[in-house]
Amino acid sequence: MSLAITSLGLSHSGDLDGTPLAGDALVCDGGVITWIGDSSDVDAGVHDTVLDANGAGVVPGLIDSHVHVTFGDFTPRQQTVGFLESYVHGGVTRALSASEVHVPGRPKDPEGVKALAVAAQRAFQHFRPGGMTVHAGSVILEPGLTLADFHYLREQGVWLAKGGFGAVRSPLDYVDLVRDAREAGIVVTVHTGGGSIPGTLERMDADALLKINPNVAFHANGGPTAMPPGHNERLVTQSDMALQLVMAGNLRSSLELCGLIREHGQESRLLIASDTPTGTGVVPLALWHLMAELVSLDGLSWQTAIAAATGNVSRIYGLDAGLLEVGRPADLLVLDAPLGSAGGTWAEALEVGDIPGVCAAITDGVVRFTRSRNTPAARTNVTVSGPASAALTGSH
Repeated sequence: MSLAITSLGLSHSGDLDGTPLAGDALVCDGGVITWIGDSSDVDAGVHDTVLDANGAGVVPGLIDSHVHVTFGDFTPRQQTVGFLESYVHGGVTRALSASEVHVPGRPKDPEGVKALAVAAQRAFQHFRPGGMTVHAGSVILEPGLTLADFHYLREQGVWLAKGGFGAVRSPLDYVDLVRDAREAGIVVTVHTGGGSIPGTLERMDADALLKINPNVAFHANGGPTAMPPGHNERLVTQSDMALQLVMAGNLRSSLELCGLIREHGQESRLLIASDTPTGTGVVPLALWHLMAELVSLDGLSWQTAIAAATGNVSRIYGLDAGLLEVGRPADLLVLDAPLGSAGGTWAEALEVGDIPGVCAAITDGVVRFTRSRNTPAARTNVTVSGPASAALTGSH
C-alpha cells in the first residue's frame, strides 16, 4: 500500500532543531517513508492513496513515553475501554508502558513480575489499537531479581524496567537492581518525586536518583508531587539521565526544569509525556496540553517541545520511529492551527497556548482518520483520494 502526501506546509522532522522537510511532499510504502521531495514530482496515479494536505503542516507521530497500560485497550484504574484508540485521535501514534503496575492483584515476587512483563509484551506484540504501536512489558523492579533474570527477560523481548513501586523498602535498594538491569540491555526508568500509590516509597529525590542512575527519571516534575527546587538543579547538572516532564505533574516544577535545561544546554535529555491513565484520568490531549503550556509560558521553543515528544524519545529509547526520514516508520500527523486561534500556523498556535488541530493521523503508512474527534477542529481540511480512500469516508 503506497500513500503520497502533498501540499504540506510548516514541517518539523523531529530533531532538536526542528529541521523542515526537504520539500512539501512525502511518499510512504510498506509502512515506511520511502521518499521526500516536491509535490510537483508526485505521480498521483501510481499510489493507492493520495492525501492533499492543502497547506497543513506535518510532524512525526507523538510518542508518549509514560502510559499505564495493562492488557488490551482498557484501563482498570479509570474503568475505561478504548483509551488507547482515543489517544491516537490525540496524535499519539506510539506508547511506551510505564509498567503494568495497575494490573489488579499484580504480583510482587520475582517470578510473578517476570511473567507479568512477558505476558504484557506478548499481548501488545501484534495488537494495534487504533493503529497505535504499544511497547508493553516493563518489568517492575522487585527484591530478588537477579542479573540472570534480566538477561532472561531481554531474551524474551522485554527491554523496559520500572523502579519506584513494589516491595523495595529503601530507594538505595534499587542501586544493584538498576545496575544489573542496565547491564542486561534493559532501559530503566525510575519514579521521581513523592509516592503516588499508598504503601510505596514516600519520596524519590535527587540524592537517591544520582546513586541509582537510571536511564530515565520518570516525571521529573512530579507524578504528581514534585521534588524541591534544589533537587531539580542537581538532576540537570550532576547527571546525564533523561528528564521526563508529564502533564500529570507539577507545572511550576516543569517550568523550572525547562529553564535549567535551557541554561545548561541539555535539551537533548528532555522528554514530554502524559503519565496517564492514573488518578489524573484518561487524557488523549495530554502531550499537546503540556506542550502548549510550556511553549506559551516561555519554557520551551516549539521546536524543542515537538522534539521532546518525538525524536528525543526515539534516541533515548533506541526506537526507529519519531523522525521524518526516508526508511523510518511512516507514523506522522498532519496538523494546523485550530479554528479561532490567534496563531496562524500550528506552531504559532502552541506559542499562544492553543492545542493544534490534527487533520489526519498516519501509522504504518495508513491514514487512520481525517478528522480528530479529540483535538479542536483545524482550519484546514485535508482531501483524500485514490482506490483506498473509500474506507475513510466519514471518518472523524
